[in-house]
Amino acid sequence: EDWGMDELLPIVMEVGEKNLKCMALLDKANTESYGTPAPATVPLTVEKGPFIVITGHDLHDLKLLLEQTEGKGVNIYTHGEMLPAHGYPVLKAFPHFVGHYGTAWQNQQKELPGFPGAVLFTTNCIQNPKDYGGKVFTSGIVGWPGLVHIKNRDFAPLILKALELPGFAEDAPGKEVTVGFGRKTLLDAAPAVLDAVKSGAVRHIFLVGGCDGAKPGRNYYTEFVEKTPQDTLILTLACGKFRFFDKDLGKIGPFPRLLDVGQCNDAYSAVKVALALADALKCGVNDLPLSLVLSWYEQKAVAILLTLLALGVKNIHLGPSLPAFVSPDILNLLVENWGIKPISTPDEDLKALLG
Repeated sequence: EDWGMDELLPIVMEVGEKNLKCMALLDKANTESYGTPAPATVPLTVEKGPFIVITGHDLHDLKLLLEQTEGKGVNIYTHGEMLPAHGYPVLKAFPHFVGHYGTAWQNQQKELPGFPGAVLFTTNCIQNPKDYGGKVFTSGIVGWPGLVHIKNRDFAPLILKALELPGFAEDAPGKEVTVGFGRKTLLDAAPAVLDAVKSGAVRHIFLVGGCDGAKPGRNYYTEFVEKTPQDTLILTLACGKFRFFDKDLGKIGPFPRLLDVGQCNDAYSAVKVALALADALKCGVNDLPLSLVLSWYEQKAVAILLTLLALGVKNIHLGPSLPAFVSPDILNLLVENWGIKPISTPDEDLKALLG
């Protein structure tokens, strides 16, 4: 039989509901294992000596690596999506967990060849390490022909390689960024945020996040954030933040204007914050002075989008292009039922969103 929109739509919405449960479980696992994220300053400096850069989302791998390198004179830096790990108190407590190196996943072939240390890929997109494979190790679901894959979470070969390589010759200064604005921090601050919204000190809140990629059009997100007025807050999550993560956008009262909520899966925190704000303001989530401006790249981002749709969140701006499965009929449905809009230009979209 032919399945039409009426049969398929409830199944798709159910995927969104199930994904919300998955995100809730992951949130619970992370916070129970590593503590509740709290605001933390992360240096983008490098320190003299041997080091390992770890990329991906796997906090369990990171914790084991920190334990296994303790007292060995090897510094650990995050890269890419691992940046929010610095907000978890249990991980931050390791003194050799010193900072963050580099930017988004698609820049790895520019950022990784030149440095004198070792790299561990956990759950992150790996590109061909054509001329620097000797210092790249993989774990979990990531692998590349010819690279050493870590078995049983025994990081000895990785640590050995880091100690063989020269490491950074001297300390090099850099900026710093703040992470760790998870759900608890934001909800603890909710009364002050509500007061700021009611008094007009905060006119609007934007959630700008999602995936990053190399395709042209993603500089829209940098420009959008730079052009947001001084009386607006920006929540961000996932690797889309690397388009603007190190920009100093100033403060509104005690809040930095740019609030890093965490990894892709921390969309759960953002959703919970939005629902709590709506509850406190006694309005629907779509009546909040809140706009979602998302960039998508792969399936996980689409699952999160389905979760937002299942929760009834409307008027999401989506880009830089629409997913390939979005046929004209599906787009019409999304526009009619949820008001989804493809992004246009930062100026036009800000004008439309701020009224």
